[in-house]
Amino acid sequence: MKETRLGEFEEIILLLVGILENEAYAFKIAEEFESQTGKSVSIGATHSTLDRLCNKGFLTSKLGEPTAVRGGRRKRIYTISASGQRALEASKNLRISLWNQYPAFTKFTFQT
Repeated sequence: MKETRLGEFEEIILLLVGILENEAYAFKIAEEFESQTGKSVSIGATHSTLDRLCNKGFLTSKLGEPTAVRGGRRKRIYTISASGQRALEASKNLRISLWNQYPAFTKFTFQT
């Protein structure tokens, strides 16, 4: 049976794929991760996480068109699958539920 849970890093990478849409390729995802979090990430960690998310069925990928900038090489573009969307929704709902139960924040209500 495939793993259906998301680790924190996987969740962030999956969200970045959604944010970047047609520009969701490994180098751009790593660059955006660093921009959004202020933390560095290796391209190897990015690639292995993208592969893991594909194996879990949360992402699909296709090769983009070759570009002169890349010496004729093609980029692998990632897209969130329906099960990836469901995994993100479940993760979001769990986190919001937990935040809403945290006593220090009981006067606030976080929305799903």
